[in-house]
Amino acid sequence: MDVSEHVQGILDTLPNRPGCYLMKNANGEIIYVGKAINLRNRVRSYFHNSAEHDFKTRQMVRHIAHIDWIVVASELEALILEMNLIKKHRPRYNIRLKDDKRYPYIKVHWSSDFPKITVTRQMSEDGSRYFGPYTSVWAVHQTLDVLRRIFPYISCDRTITGQDPRACLYYDIKLCSGPCIGAIQKAQYRQMMDDLCLFLQGRTEPVVDRLRAEMEKAAEELRFEQAAGLRDQINAIDRVVEKQKVISSEQIDSDVIAMARENGEACVQIFFIRAGKLIGREYFVLEGTEEAADSEVIATFLKQFYAEAATIPPQVLLPNEVEEVNIIQQWLRTRGAGRTVEISVPKEGPSHELIHMAAENAAETLSALRAQWETDKGRQTEALAELQQALSLAEPPNRIECYDISNTQGTASVASMVVFEQGVPAKKHYRHFNIQSVVGPDDFASMEEVLTRRFRRWQAAQEMLAGQTPGKPPDESFARLPDLLMVDGGKGQLGRAVKVLAEFGLTDKVPVTGLAKQEEELFVPGKETSLLLPRHSQGLYLIQRIRDEAHRFAITAHRKRRSKEGLASRLDAVPGIGPARRRLLLTHFGSIDSILAASVEELTAVRGITEEIARAIKAHLE
Repeated sequence: MDVSEHVQGILDTLPNRPGCYLMKNANGEIIYVGKAINLRNRVRSYFHNSAEHDFKTRQMVRHIAHIDWIVVASELEALILEMNLIKKHRPRYNIRLKDDKRYPYIKVHWSSDFPKITVTRQMSEDGSRYFGPYTSVWAVHQTLDVLRRIFPYISCDRTITGQDPRACLYYDIKLCSGPCIGAIQKAQYRQMMDDLCLFLQGRTEPVVDRLRAEMEKAAEELRFEQAAGLRDQINAIDRVVEKQKVISSEQIDSDVIAMARENGEACVQIFFIRAGKLIGREYFVLEGTEEAADSEVIATFLKQFYAEAATIPPQVLLPNEVEEVNIIQQWLRTRGAGRTVEISVPKEGPSHELIHMAAENAAETLSALRAQWETDKGRQTEALAELQQALSLAEPPNRIECYDISNTQGTASVASMVVFEQGVPAKKHYRHFNIQSVVGPDDFASMEEVLTRRFRRWQAAQEMLAGQTPGKPPDESFARLPDLLMVDGGKGQLGRAVKVLAEFGLTDKVPVTGLAKQEEELFVPGKETSLLLPRHSQGLYLIQRIRDEAHRFAITAHRKRRSKEGLASRLDAVPGIGPARRRLLLTHFGSIDSILAASVEELTAVRGITEEIARAIKAHLE
């Protein structure tokens, strides 16, 4: 492929050393971070044999204008640096956990004489004990509600002396053990908090055994009120433990990881097995996973999740092998205070069944997340109102159309048109366009062609509806104008969209915006500076979802076109196959894999295909 003189100069001077590399675009933005055992070989590979790369990688390489690199002493150091750089810069072409906020943890302030519990998003080396991460603050507080009823820890800001004249209301309702009035001594309180930590780790048996022994001793000494309190505490623990599924009779600690994927999104489910019991589970959604292999997605999740995890078990079970398994295991040992961490892929038995169960949960979670958005009218209304305000629209944009271009180095170019109505996909109105007038990789010209064809169809529909031209009823998807037109590509694509709208006299009728990929900036006509929606706003989530859907739909159409064109070119070489028979085969089978899999008898079922031609097809294609 063509490489600029500047980039070629960098490629010629890359060292044969381990390290990280940072790909930058023409604006100096970091678009990809990677690591390598040999920087020279790895980075140069992006620019060789480009046909072997997936679509996403080819797209990335087209935007590389500069490459920085950092040399380190080992592959382990490269892995750690890579994770830190991805976390800091969140490059567009890297796979990453979808939420860029920090996840919440439960923090036990162990360095205090009377430890309290708080919720935090930052772990630090301060002598505290941490548990998590959790995916939502709501889930953390639900856990704390249960914990406080079993282990009534303090939640106030009093200085604990044991000499206060009276306790607060929480003591009266048994949600505090009352160290402020001396109802519990320091050693007893710290033992209770240690039990709480064991409980969070799934180690309930030693806690229950000790409490039962204390209860029996209290009863023997006729301290019946204290014995009753211990009995209630044991019963509360038992009620929680009853809900924890026993996975193994062995006292095994492991994390079980599985994944589900749909429409370019990936949801990873993780089961936490402690002492042979399933004590909890969490899910995480990853973005930037289009065309990435399952093994790459899982490897990325391992690095990003365990960089933040408070605890690491000795065993991690995966659904498939990952290439970086040895270096990740080495890194996990450094994170786990030197303890051996084994990553394995179970092929049978209870562990394999656990992987299957986690995968089913991941699929259900991904489906539920999609359904939740599509049925949550409050969020949709909020998102549309935010867009109306940000873009200064007269009304909420109830119909939004978004366009994206997909091609392979300028060949088989396809554009997508996706439509969202009331904030949800209106898939019956989706359309794609095969680019006809543009030669080479010119996305701007392709966008201009697509929008011209789209609004020409709108113009024809208006004339037909007005009775000026006869014909069949117009395509409903083109007969209406959007309340907001979005083009994926920032200022350049916005300029082409503005030009087309002006040609059709729609400048004042159709609001338009361009979405730049890197910072999710919105550009509007007549303004030099971009708009940035709040990072966690519903409006931003909606435009990201629309953009991702347009991208997915464009790639899907592009793949189909490439497949058909590749099939057609191979069929042209078969004796006896002309345009008519080729078209019949294309219509009947649709893909080269289907024709390859078809028997001679199945091929002869197509009109015009004799047994002799069918055998010729099999011989040439195989």
